[in-house]
Amino acid sequence: MNNTIVFQSDFGLVDGAVSAMEGVSLQVDESIKIHHLTHDITPYNIFEASYRLFQTVEYWPSGTVFVSVVDPGVGSKRKSVVALTKDNHYIVTPDNGTLTHLSKYVGITAIREISETTNRRKNTEASYTFHGRDVYAYTGARLASGKITFEEVGPELSVDHIIELPTFNTIITDDSLTGAIDILDVRFGSLWTSITREEFLKLNIDYGQRLEVTIYNNDNLVYQNTVIYGKSFADVRIGAPIVYVNSVYRMGVAINQGSFAKAYNIGVGAQWTIELKKIS
Repeated sequence: MNNTIVFQSDFGLVDGAVSAMEGVSLQVDESIKIHHLTHDITPYNIFEASYRLFQTVEYWPSGTVFVSVVDPGVGSKRKSVVALTKDNHYIVTPDNGTLTHLSKYVGITAIREISETTNRRKNTEASYTFHGRDVYAYTGARLASGKITFEEVGPELSVDHIIELPTFNTIITDDSLTGAIDILDVRFGSLWTSITREEFLKLNIDYGQRLEVTIYNNDNLVYQNTVIYGKSFADVRIGAPIVYVNSVYRMGVAINQGSFAKAYNIGVGAQWTIELKKIS
């Protein structure tokens, strides 16, 4: 452990929820280093929480503890767990799908259920709606500070039984790739797709070439155009679209200095599919 904890939630910063989790951590150990991934996850959006962990965790030092609380099933029978990734990061979270992308693309080597008889703040047993404060922040801080070991979190569970949300498997043909729009580069409105760089390279398209981009919302055609494949946004004029490899090696679609999502009213999720097709 490196005495570092990173928080993520859908709580926002308009009330005291995040501050309460920070306070609980400091009560455990005042020297603990507290950081934040984001607290602007779309409310209840477990898939988004999973993706943001995948986007971020690998860039933190080994031994960092992440506490991710997007928990629409709080107080139900869903399990509270700590997962250990193959790169030695610890994820404290409900086992509700939040571990999907780390499990699939990074690897989880062990997972333990949090034993609330020992790893829950005292005098909170009658509260069922803020496990982020009473269980996750408390356990995460105890783990990060070395007050408990991973083995002392609770009983070991099977990695094979981690709850995973559905992800889109790329459909590959000789001249096209079809994937889903997983998430947005929120502030700038770029589309981040499920299509990997390795899959895209199979089309043998060079920088500067155009390809046909088609986007559907279920069966409704939303966008179709030929778009340049470039290294960065500056490869096209301001206001023009571009296909590019994003920072997590997935294919993105953007408008240079504009929002592609707003321009064409495009959302995210499995119902939003995108085809990248080589032009003969």
